[in-house]
Amino acid sequence: MKPENQVVMPHENRPPLFEICLAKPSHGDSIARMSRRFIEVDLPWWSWTPKRVATAIRSSDTIAIVARTPKKMLGFGIMRFGEECSHLNLLAVDPAYRRGRIGSDMLRWLEESCYVAGTPSVSLEVRASNRGAIRFYQSLGYEKGELIPRYYCEQESALTMTHHLAEVA
Repeated sequence: MKPENQVVMPHENRPPLFEICLAKPSHGDSIARMSRRFIEVDLPWWSWTPKRVATAIRSSDTIAIVARTPKKMLGFGIMRFGEECSHLNLLAVDPAYRRGRIGSDMLRWLEESCYVAGTPSVSLEVRASNRGAIRFYQSLGYEKGELIPRYYCEQESALTMTHHLAEVA
């Protein structure tokens, strides 16, 4: 991703640059904390612990990225590659920086990696109650799939979504 991507920072007149880059093992704790605060919020247990995130970052079949300014991590994404379908495990942007292209730029970065690797589609699960996230993914070409009851910690339903990358290539 080119460094000319910009995000509007709260309470600043001039938007600074942000960059998207590969996550490093040193980003693992920050990614896990952001996952707990922005994705796994209100769930009884923590699935994406620092250890699990570190394992994903080191995995040869997974790509993890972060969006950041020189001083702050703004968001992250974790995608696991498959032969026929890759899976978006996690994608989050700090709420203070949403609607500034960070999420869509990170998702396109991950999708381009899948496309180059020869994976024709991407799947994901999203909380069925998260209408904002569902609209976000739909705006980027994802189609609704099945509803999976009690998917998250045996409490909350998930909606599957899929994007066929060959259609946008």
